[in-house]
Amino acid sequence: MSAATTSAHDLDLGRRNFLRVSATAAGGLLVSLWLDFPVAAQEGSQAPPQAKIYPPDAFVHIRPDGKIVIQVNRLEFGQGVQTALPMILADEMDADWSQVVAELAPAADIYKDPVFGVQMVGGSGSIAHSFQQYRELGAKTRAMLVATAAERWKVAPNQLRTESSVVQGPSGQSAKYADLAADAARKPVPATVELKKPAEFRLIGKNVRRLDSRPKCDGSLKFGLDLDLPGMKVAVVAHPPVFGARVKSVDDAAARGIEGVRDVFEIPLQKGTGVAVVADKFWPAKQARDRLKIDWDFSGVERPDSSQLRDKYKQLARTVGLPAAAHGDAKAIEGIAASNRLVAEYEFPYLAHAAMEPLNTTVRFDGDRAEAWAGSQFQTVDQMAIAQVLGLKPEEIVFHTEMAGGGFGRRAVVDSHVQREAAAIAKRFRGTPVKLIWTREDDVRGGYYRPMHAHRVEVGIGADGMPSAWRHVIVGQSLLAGTPFEAFAVKNGVDNTAVEGVADTHYQVPNFHVSVHHPKVNVPVLWWRSVGHTHTAFVMETLIDELAARAKVDPIAYRRKLLKSEAKKLRAAPDLLEAKSADWRRNIRNDHAVGISCHESFGTGVACAVDVSVENKRPRIHRVTVAVDCGLAVNPLTIESQFQAGVAFGASQLMANGAITLKDGLVEQRNFDTYTPPYIMDAPTTVDVHIVPSTEPPTGCGEPPVPVISPAVANALSRLTGRRYRSLPLVTV
Repeated sequence: MSAATTSAHDLDLGRRNFLRVSATAAGGLLVSLWLDFPVAAQEGSQAPPQAKIYPPDAFVHIRPDGKIVIQVNRLEFGQGVQTALPMILADEMDADWSQVVAELAPAADIYKDPVFGVQMVGGSGSIAHSFQQYRELGAKTRAMLVATAAERWKVAPNQLRTESSVVQGPSGQSAKYADLAADAARKPVPATVELKKPAEFRLIGKNVRRLDSRPKCDGSLKFGLDLDLPGMKVAVVAHPPVFGARVKSVDDAAARGIEGVRDVFEIPLQKGTGVAVVADKFWPAKQARDRLKIDWDFSGVERPDSSQLRDKYKQLARTVGLPAAAHGDAKAIEGIAASNRLVAEYEFPYLAHAAMEPLNTTVRFDGDRAEAWAGSQFQTVDQMAIAQVLGLKPEEIVFHTEMAGGGFGRRAVVDSHVQREAAAIAKRFRGTPVKLIWTREDDVRGGYYRPMHAHRVEVGIGADGMPSAWRHVIVGQSLLAGTPFEAFAVKNGVDNTAVEGVADTHYQVPNFHVSVHHPKVNVPVLWWRSVGHTHTAFVMETLIDELAARAKVDPIAYRRKLLKSEAKKLRAAPDLLEAKSADWRRNIRNDHAVGISCHESFGTGVACAVDVSVENKRPRIHRVTVAVDCGLAVNPLTIESQFQAGVAFGASQLMANGAITLKDGLVEQRNFDTYTPPYIMDAPTTVDVHIVPSTEPPTGCGEPPVPVISPAVANALSRLTGRRYRSLPLVTV
């Protein structure tokens, strides 16, 4: 998702929102949220406050054994937030990092994203949005501990210092945080605190190993798919082969004959209907589903076809759409001679997310309450959806955030269709937990893809070789029309997620016009890691590279000349790239070529250089150097990992079988045999990541590595083959 513009300082963390502390039943300090109870009454009474505490353990819990449990208000699915956010809080708290334990927070109001206003992961906003939030939480917790020690020792708080979960006094006194916690729980939360200066950080900015690395390596870490509850049943659903079709009739005799099958019944879907199979285990449920004989009703259902859509999009791209960005003379391009005009048409297919862990959700419905377990990017939304299906209030759903094995946007679904299916099935099995599993085949064929897109660009080239006019038309389904996000991300019919990276380009062109068409197609679509930047960056960066080659100017120098003066991050990143890659770029083999790309997304500037050759008619990526300006790097080690993995993920757009195609409404791919991810031979051999030093607020890192790799590789291939590549995937080199 694209980041919102609200300030991250608009946080619901101060006194006025009743952030309080309390002593836990087991001892220790617990930072909690006191709801709807006057602060003055709490502070003026010696009796324990009578306000409801919700949730019971928000953000920080200092246990008697010295362990410090920090709640992470996000989903962890590989991006490293379960380490980075605790680092921020622990640094300001001066906590002993070896004693820090991170837990994924359940769904609750206090854990909502401070900017977006819902509990979620998206828009590469986890650190950017919660950096100030977690710093203040750590600093306020530290202040209460210091105040407690100062009172005990009858000294001024400013005479004390803290280090490694210990408060030290002026006369050699010392007290562990765990020993102070119970008394600190009775202290008021300070309204304001002084935060550390960057030079004082002990964890932030350092390479810190991830807290979840060891359990992932030894297999002890449990994901949502691993959940095993007493008496739990497993469900699968037979979805219609064409989106929106309905069950006309079903013969389930053979399915019910499978040992362990408990029920077979029809359920409503977001569009159409399906048939649920519930069994004791997954395998009998799947075997039973395979034996269902379903007659589907396709009446009134559009049956999209990729080849027909391609022709339709291409025609639409030759007409002006809804205005998305404009400055200068709209007709300037028409006055430029054909010899000085570049016309380029691009095609991009539907893309599946294909995360390693298949989608799953477990729900237990007890009549007046329910419990849910899911690796969700949208806890607030999914909790509300489950409540709606079960006829409950959201607060009557205990929603556990489970560790997830990847997502790339697939676990951030506005209509919560997987959770709704799980709730509908659990409703029939009152008191019994039911785990719904979407197999990878279900997901590859089940929709919610990165939309198919077409671009048509006309560039007028001035005497200096720089673009003097630019007319750009984009065609693709809207991700946000008809969703709660439409109000702030769709303006005058233009979905910002379709034009980002073009409409807000950092390149300066005197006459620049962008428009968009949003055709309605019977294919469910969803953001894919880096959203619109996945296709817009490819168009912009291959065209800029082509213009640089035409002008016979170094591609980095050409981009520097074309960048707007205020594009500080897109100037800093190429400068660092030049310094770190110049030696190898000038000393590559004759049968290799270098490709360059630069792009800013989610507030982060990235420059990329690749060393590419062609082997067996496939691109071979030998080396990648990436320079990134992401503001303050909270954990450089995690950022390095994100960029190394991100460029590999981005390379999936290049794979010959890396497209979702439809024929007569049916998806032609089914699993990794036909929807092919990068294999070891396709992934870069070496990825060097360099971070621009900065003390500016941190910006996104999860998505910005994705947009740069494909155009950089395509630009290198153009130098090798003399061809320009205007469609993905690369069917042939």
